[in-house]
Amino acid sequence: MRLGILGGTFDPPHIGHLLLAESAREMLNAAQIVFVPAADPPHKDDTRLSIKHRLAMLERAVAGNADFAISRADIDRPGPHYSVDMLRIIQRQYPGAELYFLIGADSLRDLPTWYRPQELIALCRLAVMPRPGIPAAPDMHQTALPGLAERVVMIDAPMVDVSSTDIAARLRAGRSVRYLVPQPTLDYIVTNGLYRNE
Repeated sequence: MRLGILGGTFDPPHIGHLLLAESAREMLNAAQIVFVPAADPPHKDDTRLSIKHRLAMLERAVAGNADFAISRADIDRPGPHYSVDMLRIIQRQYPGAELYFLIGADSLRDLPTWYRPQELIALCRLAVMPRPGIPAAPDMHQTALPGLAERVVMIDAPMVDVSSTDIAARLRAGRSVRYLVPQPTLDYIVTNGLYRNE
């Protein structure tokens, strides 16, 4: 069984996350895409909302799609939360599954700086989505990470230049984010007055 793993802060989850997940599911012929919200991401110090709100928004974003699931692998353990550790947990939760870790071209670019990257690529294959203006190729880190090229699959997904940071800024400014986030997620944001008073 093939599983796609999509980690992130999802602060907030948006159409870019969902497009990547659906494109990867189809291209990889994956049984499921598992979203893994990070409770305490070590490389980000600007997480805006608590995991309670980010998880609630993500649950609403993926509801209704039987091919999408959410894992609490990073929520129910103490930090720091590194991707390699999260993948080990997912591997134990889904024994025998072939794991594909979904990342953007920017993450592939920065992979040598990640925590234990060689162990990470031994646990899974990397399914990489292009990002506007960021060059990425399977063999770009062959010296630093031998064998990486054989572990990378480039995902043919629509390139949508949407970011959680920009969405949060739009919300702070009172601007519309309609069609940038799923409607149930937007309803939750509005009901709870999120991002307006950070």
